[in-house]
Amino acid sequence: MPAQPEGDVPPLDGSLPASALDSSRTLAAYVHVPYCRVRCGYCDFNTYTASELGKGANREDYPDQIASEIDLALRVLGEPRALNTVFFGGGTPTLLPASVLGGVLSQLKSVFGVVTGAEVTTEANPDTLSLEYLSELARSGFTRVSVGMQSAVDHVLHTLDRTHDPARIPEVVQWVKDAGLQVSLDLIYGTPGESLDDWKRSVEVALACEPDHISAYSLIVEPGTKMGAQVRRGELPMPDEDDLADKYEWADSAFTTAGLNWYEVSNWSRSVDTRCEHNMSYWTGDDWWGFGPGAHSHIGGVRFWNAKHPRAWADRLANGQSPAVGREALDAPTREVERILLLARVREGLALDSLPSAAQSLIERFVRMGYLHEDRTCFSPTLSGRLMVDYMVRELVDTLDT
Repeated sequence: MPAQPEGDVPPLDGSLPASALDSSRTLAAYVHVPYCRVRCGYCDFNTYTASELGKGANREDYPDQIASEIDLALRVLGEPRALNTVFFGGGTPTLLPASVLGGVLSQLKSVFGVVTGAEVTTEANPDTLSLEYLSELARSGFTRVSVGMQSAVDHVLHTLDRTHDPARIPEVVQWVKDAGLQVSLDLIYGTPGESLDDWKRSVEVALACEPDHISAYSLIVEPGTKMGAQVRRGELPMPDEDDLADKYEWADSAFTTAGLNWYEVSNWSRSVDTRCEHNMSYWTGDDWWGFGPGAHSHIGGVRFWNAKHPRAWADRLANGQSPAVGREALDAPTREVERILLLARVREGLALDSLPSAAQSLIERFVRMGYLHEDRTCFSPTLSGRLMVDYMVRELVDTLDT
């Protein structure tokens, strides 16, 4: 797992500078559930299997510990701020009983309030779901499920250490719909050994399910993971950039034909109403509070992060302390860099008149290169431009110093 960033040591009570406490700002909640049945070889998220955790840091203790952090967050913020979105991620949140997830959501509603019509999402492993489970989530206030499909091809799932049966995906998606919930499918492309035909098969199976939303991310081999070690030892090949580009372009064409349009470089939605509003809050720089081990938060330009290990997180809460172990106050230049970096990925997210005058010649060059549409109001990447967003952002950021 990656090391946590360096930062200042926050106060033990978690208090924030008064300048960060603007109750008029939109607030989202992220709830990290760190438990998995199996740790996938490519994953560098903050996750743990049952055998790694003992009493005081396991699933049975988790509800009371999250409840303590929710109460602490209210003390830090000083007054309740209705949540615009709530997102349960992991790990595998749906390893917990639906009643536990519903209980955490109920406490968030009780302590903070949730705006009418708020999006409430949980990530889910297909093997953990049933119609009864999903119906209970819907009754407790969930509105959306993000199903970790990843691939429809057995050997690709095996390489990723995913254990679910891909043949169950259509049935699971139908259960989500029957429960009255929106459904998003998460896909990964570029797994070592995955052919273009394998990827096409996965996309076709996903589209046949008629989801409301699809996320498709290229595989990144992270150092410190099982897959990272396999690549380093030559047991698996590193993903090929040209192969990744071909798969992205093919998928975008298939998604668009099926009525799913891109709104962020790696995300496609059937309509504005089925976009992931929680992720939009990250990309547009809203406030969010991250609950759970290793969760990160951003409140009024102050970023802070919790102790990673569930026991360290739990021990701090048990001692009446904030679980936050580091933080940084973002200065104006850093916030501007992050604004450009994030909004450039969002369709029509970055207004051109918000960029420095020195950037205008760059925009014209990107248009000539075929990376941007000739739009005089916003940063509007073409299909090939979406593959070059990181390059364009680096060039734009360099103009901030001129």
